[in-house]
Amino acid sequence: MQVHPIREQVVREMHLRQWPLLEVPSMVHQWVTLVDPAERGAEAEQVVRHADPVEGDPPHRSGRIDEDISFTWERHSEGSSLTLYSAVSPSPEEDRWAIGDRLAAALEWVAGIPGQIIRATRIYITANDYEATRLLPRLGLDRAELVSCYFEGRARLWSDFRLRDDGFGRLLIAANGENARDLTRAAQRLQELGNYRNKALLGLPAAQAVWPKFDETEQRLNELATRLADGKERDDLLMEELSHLSIDLIAVATRIGYRMSATRAYGRLVDERLSQLAITPIEGFASLTDFTQRRFLPAVRTCAALEDRERQLSERVTRLSSLLRARIETRIENQNADLLRSMERSNAMQVRLQQLVEGLSVVALSYYALGLIAYLLVGLPLAQLGVAEEGVLAVIVVPLVLGVWITVRIAKKRLLSRQE
Repeated sequence: MQVHPIREQVVREMHLRQWPLLEVPSMVHQWVTLVDPAERGAEAEQVVRHADPVEGDPPHRSGRIDEDISFTWERHSEGSSLTLYSAVSPSPEEDRWAIGDRLAAALEWVAGIPGQIIRATRIYITANDYEATRLLPRLGLDRAELVSCYFEGRARLWSDFRLRDDGFGRLLIAANGENARDLTRAAQRLQELGNYRNKALLGLPAAQAVWPKFDETEQRLNELATRLADGKERDDLLMEELSHLSIDLIAVATRIGYRMSATRAYGRLVDERLSQLAITPIEGFASLTDFTQRRFLPAVRTCAALEDRERQLSERVTRLSSLLRARIETRIENQNADLLRSMERSNAMQVRLQQLVEGLSVVALSYYALGLIAYLLVGLPLAQLGVAEEGVLAVIVVPLVLGVWITVRIAKKRLLSRQE
């Protein structure tokens, strides 16, 4: 047996997205960005500065800024994610949650990496609820919109999912005795849910921008249907307008198609992560499930409704085009039938004229033949034989005409047989 050339790559893919084990207490900073293909080279140069040496250009890199700050970076199909893990000093004399010089330097390095940020989160991980509630006032979370619940067992989260002046959202997690592996996996799933949620919501502005365009398209389509039913306008003009409308609809669908498909795919991932987190509500607080259903699902449904409307408009344009083509084809068939009937009448007339000409030709040829025979008879001594010239002509008129008619028919048959 031989080893498949991409076996190792496939196996590595199953382990690349795992976070390193989180310490308690600690801080995690994560950025999710959209990166232009032209910026990928500059992005790689920045990441490689602190990344562990590896062969090739893998989509996942990890490294360490110093002994207390490490990072992981991952390249996605339409962007990247970068996560910093920093230990927090356990000394009560120090402000363990303040950003020190080393973390500030790491944040400055991250700021130099190209890309457009679509989500940036600062995660505070504490040992228990007591430590979390002591830290909570410093985070400045909005109590009216505060989301708090247990997830994946005993771990608890707090957040209002709002941006602060520094560009970060705040997320507070209490481990409450969860072992490091379970806590890391739960925190990563929690972040993935938020990341997929933001990526899915990129489709909402596109849907909102296109919706009025579809309103206009539907109005134009209704007007065309009314004019088609009236039958007062030329079909070619209606077909031209309908073709322009179809092209406009296809252009819009092509422009938003990828974004709507991505929103649908990310929406399914959000549902999966939400079910995996096993949310347990806490009385007096909105849970993560409540927040997602209230804020996220309407946006995803708006994008889904836009896709349905685009599909319906396309079907209506197709049906109207089919009706118009059917009417045009029917009119063409009727015109062809009228033309065939006209040709049949013309052919019948030509046949009758041909028969008339044929009869006149027989008479004319017979007349000329009789004239020639009359000249011939003048030179013959018919009087000596006691035969009158007029009597001879009278006798041969009928046979001569019959002979001419037979000769013309034979010539006609030979001519037609040669044409076939």
